[in-house]
Amino acid sequence: MTIKLPQKLMLLGAGELGKEFTIAAQRLGNYVIAVDRYPNAPAMQVADCFEVISMLSGDDLEAIVAKHQPDFIIPEIEAIRTEKLIEFEERGITVIPTAAATNYTMNRDRIRELAYQQLGVRTAKYRYAVSLEELIAVSDEIGFPNVVKPVMSSSGKGQSVVQDKSEVEKAWNYAIANSRGDSQKVIVEEFINFEIEITLLTIKQWSAPTIFCSPIGHRQERGDYQESWQPAEIDEDKLLKAQEIAIKVTDALGGAGIFGVEFFITKDEVIFSELSPRPHDTGMVTLISQNLNEFELHLRAILNLPIPHIEQLGASASAVILASEKSDSIAFTGVADALSEKDVDIRLFGKPNAHPYRRMGVALAKGVNVKEAREKATKAASKIQII
Repeated sequence: MTIKLPQKLMLLGAGELGKEFTIAAQRLGNYVIAVDRYPNAPAMQVADCFEVISMLSGDDLEAIVAKHQPDFIIPEIEAIRTEKLIEFEERGITVIPTAAATNYTMNRDRIRELAYQQLGVRTAKYRYAVSLEELIAVSDEIGFPNVVKPVMSSSGKGQSVVQDKSEVEKAWNYAIANSRGDSQKVIVEEFINFEIEITLLTIKQWSAPTIFCSPIGHRQERGDYQESWQPAEIDEDKLLKAQEIAIKVTDALGGAGIFGVEFFITKDEVIFSELSPRPHDTGMVTLISQNLNEFELHLRAILNLPIPHIEQLGASASAVILASEKSDSIAFTGVADALSEKDVDIRLFGKPNAHPYRRMGVALAKGVNVKEAREKATKAASKIQII
């Protein structure tokens, strides 16, 4: 399959990941329409044009697709009326990775059932609940501690570790408050005592074998990533097992593009956790760690362009820059200080407003080893103040 350039790409979700993807797409001359539910989203600032709609509205999606006639529709977030994507695909528009895969992966319940029930992949034990009463009951079944998450959320928001029955109601309220779309359903999982949690960036191609980036380790708080590093140290046999599982799941989903496949690595097991059919927030480390970052890899896979070699450039890390309070007027200090150290870079996303724990930027660093890279990235991030 040969794809002529430029192509018209419609990006559904215009956050920081979409911004970097838009930059990669435009470097090869493509035309990008950035779509989100609020104006001046990060990707809108660099796209050729933008639309502000509710992506849960089938009518709104229909209107902008009719207006722009894109060649590709590329979801970047979960809160999308995915049934419309199936209609668009039937009309000949390519949905990435596919409309069916997007429908599966927008909900934690469907992707978990695909992995566990259909493919026989080891996952954490899990149950669902659609009410507080039901959550209390299934939490007892799973046991404590456990992890409660919305079945649909963005970047891990709404996730909490529940130590005992007294914390269940708080976890329910937090999950529902952070649920994306119109879902009122949560998943409760057994707590996995893992040695490391990794993201395996898996590049599925139209006409070439599936390939991988070096594994990325990451640390979360409140269900959202705080820092990531590459390469993550795991045994070769466990890495091969993770790659085997990633191929099995992404082959079942089909299509092309990059998938962020998450695993818990324990002393004895490789346990499938979650999957995102697009660039992954923990993969922002690849902006400094690889010859081709995850956004360039996603674009090449989508457009059926060759990826002859992925080179990992040495121990690298990322650390997030978080807002601490609500504000509609954003400014940053400390950037010069953060950039004064060798092999450190900063990305400020350009989000128009802030609220507590909102990710406003990321610090990137390279070091002689992962420990030094993580320390440099964390130190650089701490120097950036949001005022």
